[in-house]
Amino acid sequence: MQPIDRLLRYVAVRTPSDENNDSCCPSSKVQFDLANMLAGELREMGVSDVRVSDDCFVYAKLPATEGCEGRKKLGLIAHMDTVSAYCDHDIKPRLVHDYDGGDLPLGESGRTLSSREFPELPSLAGRTLLVSDGTTILGVDDKAGIAEIMCALERIIQDGTPHGPLRIAFTPDEEIGTGVSHFDVEGFDADVAYTMDGDAEDEIQYQNFNACDAEFEVTGFVVHPGSAKDVMVNASLLACQINGMLPQAEDPRHSEGYEGFYHLYQISGDEASAKLSYILRDFDAASLEARKQTLRHIEKTMNEQWGSGTVTLTIKDEYRNMAEVIESNPFAIDFAREAYEAACIKPRVTPIRGGTDGCQLSFRGLPCPNLGTGGYGYHGPYEHATVEGMEAATGALVELVGVYAHKG
Repeated sequence: MQPIDRLLRYVAVRTPSDENNDSCCPSSKVQFDLANMLAGELREMGVSDVRVSDDCFVYAKLPATEGCEGRKKLGLIAHMDTVSAYCDHDIKPRLVHDYDGGDLPLGESGRTLSSREFPELPSLAGRTLLVSDGTTILGVDDKAGIAEIMCALERIIQDGTPHGPLRIAFTPDEEIGTGVSHFDVEGFDADVAYTMDGDAEDEIQYQNFNACDAEFEVTGFVVHPGSAKDVMVNASLLACQINGMLPQAEDPRHSEGYEGFYHLYQISGDEASAKLSYILRDFDAASLEARKQTLRHIEKTMNEQWGSGTVTLTIKDEYRNMAEVIESNPFAIDFAREAYEAACIKPRVTPIRGGTDGCQLSFRGLPCPNLGTGGYGYHGPYEHATVEGMEAATGALVELVGVYAHKG
């Protein structure tokens, strides 16, 4: 079976995680529908050691071929859930053969896939492009990764390709950041793993943001506007003042590559009270600490101006840059580079402008870089992928297994 055939099968099973139910794993029971499907397909391939855990993880192990038993135990991981936005009705994929690289209307949705927003599109000319009808996500994130792992595994088994011990996992609730905390690292029993959850098929990623949440709470002083002279403290206006004290060019719209940012993702309130919710991101830990210090200085300045207790800042750390771990295991990147070159792909090491399951797993003792799947435009109705990109990513996985069989 080809990767595109598996992907079309998997995206038909809607698996949105539920950000309002982050205390349960899985956050949505529909994720079990795909988990059980995948477990069945693995068994059909001849993988005997397959289980679906009570918290919706699919785990599988494939013993090494003769002579490769002592190689490193290699794990391959992808997540089953999608974002919940644009996922409230059936997904209708569309294949565009011999795509011309130009603007593409998405069904009757009124939306158009355009190189103005997605500059990679001209480079995809001549390929077979996969899109949705413009009213839903496509589900490439991360069902392309699942399809590629399944196809690579199928080819390895059918061709009798030599391999070391292989470990497979499909995980829930990656999109809401909670699933991997339930991952059975000890039971998975891998020395190194890779998440298949990146974008372009030539990407190798092991550097992600250091991240934290920050929240300002503002308390106002309310009196009748007619008698408010030198008395009223309008919490909503103070919230605007707080945001205006941040560097205007350091937001997501104006940052790229290794540049960090402040991102105001929610603001609410009235004259009596207001709240501003931010995420802070930076690849360098010291730079993230400097961003935190900027917020602390704003809190201090506001309270000096408007009275103690007017503004309260809460900062919560989220995750760290997994480069700290991967750089101590450089073979993980060297082997991936070699595999890509063997698959006739010129690899690019790119930063992850976010976090992945692999980040958390790396700090739990399982080094876990991220590899590209051939998908683009994640988390919205403009999501797209190419048949050729997915095939290339699958070929790179087969080569990766071979590199570990010979060098691991």
